[in-house]
Amino acid sequence: MKFSEMTYTRPDLQKVLAECADCAEKIRRADTPEKLVELYREENKIMDHYRTAAILAEIHYTQDTRDPFWSAEQDWFDSNGPAVANADVLIAKAILENPHADVLEKTFGSRVLPTLKNKVLSMDERVLELQKEENALSSAYQKLYGAALVELDGKQLTIPQLTLYKESTDPAVRRKAYEAEASYFDAHRAEFDEIYDKMIKNRNEQAHILGYHDYSELSYVRMNRIGYGPKEVAAFREEVVEQVVPMLEKLMKLRNRRTGIEHPMFWDSTFYFADGNPVPHGSYEELMAGARTMYHELSPETAEFIDFMQDNEMFDVLSRPGKMGGGYEEIIPDYKAPFIFANWNGTSGDVDVLTHEAGHAFESYLAAKDPSDIPGELQCPGMESAEIHSMSMEFLTEPWHHLFFKEDTAKYELYHTEDSFFFLPYGCMVDEFQHIMYQNPDLTPDERNAEWLKLEKKYRPWNDFGDLPMYSRGAGWQRQLHIFECPFYYIDYCLASVIALQFFVAQLKNPKDAWERYLRMTRLAGTATYTEMAECAGMKVPFTKGSLTDLARTVADWIEHNQI
Repeated sequence: MKFSEMTYTRPDLQKVLAECADCAEKIRRADTPEKLVELYREENKIMDHYRTAAILAEIHYTQDTRDPFWSAEQDWFDSNGPAVANADVLIAKAILENPHADVLEKTFGSRVLPTLKNKVLSMDERVLELQKEENALSSAYQKLYGAALVELDGKQLTIPQLTLYKESTDPAVRRKAYEAEASYFDAHRAEFDEIYDKMIKNRNEQAHILGYHDYSELSYVRMNRIGYGPKEVAAFREEVVEQVVPMLEKLMKLRNRRTGIEHPMFWDSTFYFADGNPVPHGSYEELMAGARTMYHELSPETAEFIDFMQDNEMFDVLSRPGKMGGGYEEIIPDYKAPFIFANWNGTSGDVDVLTHEAGHAFESYLAAKDPSDIPGELQCPGMESAEIHSMSMEFLTEPWHHLFFKEDTAKYELYHTEDSFFFLPYGCMVDEFQHIMYQNPDLTPDERNAEWLKLEKKYRPWNDFGDLPMYSRGAGWQRQLHIFECPFYYIDYCLASVIALQFFVAQLKNPKDAWERYLRMTRLAGTATYTEMAECAGMKVPFTKGSLTDLARTVADWIEHNQI
């Protein structure tokens, strides 16, 4: 079914809550393992139906945050979603209290019981009102960000549309693009500061009510991190500082030689080549045709997938006023249909959407249509594992990048690999910043910005902001929507990146073997932990000292020997 044909009906809240309560009671009385498995599947179907409506509302709302109907529907889910989540927690409690609970692990894998336990530990009816307020704050940020229109080049542009100007060969244009972006954030400085201040206090209050020291502790439970915690993540961040940052400082010198910029400033940070960064060759229709060819030739599974996506209008990737920034993929459960949302801007990132978000969507597509009927809760792995699918797909499609970049393909390969490598310290910086914020909730806006600038020196010592508005005062973090909307999510990209870079190395050695390992891992859906998925693909988990040494050296050597 095409996206435009999918019907939306606001859920009957009382009916949903009654169904959940009835299901919880049946689960408490389930007297055989087989009955418990049956009821677990039944509960997932109830939640799938509710999530279908919630996701359709979210998609339509983010397509145009100014639309009054979808804005009202999003407000409804912001207000009532916590009650449904709490009802889901009561079901999880009933399952865990059932003497036959172990059957779920035997049937569905190692993640199911820890996932249910984390659900119970992260939610309680006592925080319902706070969660409603948190949702409203997130929507307020979306509206504030989505409403951004700035003047540049005689045009009114959205924030995503500035990206092309940030990569201009003219340094004055690059600077003006960053200034235009900063002008919006500076003009709304008080609003961004107020929203974030309220978010920190709200989330910390939820954590205190649930028995945690602060939200940074609660977040690991809500993010459903299984098998590792803050200690392992801190060790990983330190590995990045020790093993990756020194390599990147050397690679910056190579980039400066390529670009001819003797003293690069921050507005030069997205400029990789003297004659300009690689950009896609072709119109929207041509790029989509290239994607179809690419996935048809990659494998039978991806051929079926891309036909489904394109034939059913499951892409919305063109930027326009009112559309929320960023990108995402969501599975619409009742229709077994992944949907890809993005904001193309004429840069190589447009192609990255066709690989990154398609990696998410491909995993969702396989899981939704798996003949074993995987319960919805287990169709998607943990966030850090889900990002492995997307980021690895960016590298595994390398043999077809020429469809999009023609004579600039080699340039794109260098740009993409280097950019992926340089992302690691930034992602770690975002994560450490959030730990500091929630552990020190009374910092003033200026003090928060000062902490961000300290982390810049630690993770990206090559950055020089000069007198650039917003960035020079340390407020650059406010443009990172994950910090507001998805707290503590960003480290997942880093944990996935180190696996994706291992797929990059594997792809260089043996593309067929790399794809087979990827497909084997993807078919696990959400039944395995991060460590289990990495090991299934033959990859090294990055939590021990020295775990990034070989990988960092290998990637840096490839970049050094593939200079253009």
